[in-house]
Amino acid sequence: MTDASFARPRTETFEFAGATVELVDAVTLLAAARVNPVEPLRRAAWPVPVQRVDLTVAADTADHVFTARITTLSTPLATEHRMRGIVLSIDPLGPLLARRIAAGDQVVTRLVDGVGTAAAAAYRKLGLEKPAEREPEVLADAAAGLEAAVTYEADGTVARVEARVPRDEVTPAHLRAFVTLTLQAVTELAGPGSLDGRRFVISREAVPKAPPTTETVTLDMVGGLVDVVAELRQIAVSFRHPEAMARWGARRPQGILMYGPPGTGKTMLSRALANEIGADFREIRTPEILDKWLGGSERNIKQIFRDARRYRTATVMLFDEFDSIVSYAGAGGDAASQALNAVAGIFKQEMNDLIEENPNIIVVATTNFPHRVDESLTRSGRFDVKLSIPRPDEDGRAEIFRKMIRGLISAHETPGFRMFADDLDLNALAVASTGMTGADIKEVLRRLQLSKAMQEARGGPVTPISQEELITSVRDLRGHS
Repeated sequence: MTDASFARPRTETFEFAGATVELVDAVTLLAAARVNPVEPLRRAAWPVPVQRVDLTVAADTADHVFTARITTLSTPLATEHRMRGIVLSIDPLGPLLARRIAAGDQVVTRLVDGVGTAAAAAYRKLGLEKPAEREPEVLADAAAGLEAAVTYEADGTVARVEARVPRDEVTPAHLRAFVTLTLQAVTELAGPGSLDGRRFVISREAVPKAPPTTETVTLDMVGGLVDVVAELRQIAVSFRHPEAMARWGARRPQGILMYGPPGTGKTMLSRALANEIGADFREIRTPEILDKWLGGSERNIKQIFRDARRYRTATVMLFDEFDSIVSYAGAGGDAASQALNAVAGIFKQEMNDLIEENPNIIVVATTNFPHRVDESLTRSGRFDVKLSIPRPDEDGRAEIFRKMIRGLISAHETPGFRMFADDLDLNALAVASTGMTGADIKEVLRRLQLSKAMQEARGGPVTPISQEELITSVRDLRGHS
């Protein structure tokens, strides 16, 4: 049974090397990694010379695979930092200087910085700046029984940490151990005390501290569409790495057609894809194209694509309600049908070479009625990916409830205020909401939030949202739909 712990994530907090680490819902994270790789470390600030750390948890047929890629700067700044680290590691003078710097002594700070800068300049003048090759090593956590191999790329700017645990034996203790070994590798690169006061969150998904909006939605927030999300992640990767695509002569998708019932999240997925890529989002609505004057619609669609060819930043162009813009070619002989057919014809021409003329653009079209769209318009080469966005099944609805409730908890709960009770059974909610979409579930929660807020505004006693209230809200919405 899915219980309240899935809605309110289990969180473990521990200290390592002066840093605070928050490990969120490790059991769910490891289970999710069996299906798709999980990147659980985001938006962390790292000490010089470490630039970024990419942590991945994945699984093959035999093992859970933990990987960390630690990228360091290869610049004069990094060299100077290493030299300052050497100065501060000299015993007993180094610790004394470090304490004076921590206390805010500006004279000592300038002195140590000056020594580091001078040493780095001499280091470069003597031609010694090229980093020495580092031999592979092994880091181990005896308590968890985990060993991680550490290897370095030739130029010394990337360290790779990897560990494997049999799928049937992996536990949260292994994940915790790998995180500590990764941080240990970071401290070996950045020096003792470099992690003091820092905070790292290890989580399956980036839970927002503010209520998510259409503009901030990410693929992590999408529930119940595992295969669709995985496909969109692959598209985002192909978009972000044009050099790999060029090396292999590969062509990433130029267009994506999403189709399915209303309320299943097609527009939200389009926005989430843009955020995954790091792209601008341009939504083209029907009134921007269709014009009552003869020839106006054709001019509008040409202008939209003319502008698109000039975009110099990555952009997702969304044509929502696509069937209302380009109806089935030949369906009717009146003037309105002929105008739609003319727009469809121009759309075909514009899509033929869009990616070659501007690789910054990817086109997404959504429709509730795919049979109304001419198949020649959505063929491969124009729309290479076609994604069915169905109503969520029972597991999908449980996942949607989990993510939405968890987001609300993260955004609104404070010490002394609990938004949801501890009696939530997400499986029962999923059964009760059979046939509902993500939009319906969002409305169930919205109604309850409003009801509770109004109770408080009137001065009455207010309790956290309970399982019974959620079930009642689901039934009420179904009764009015």
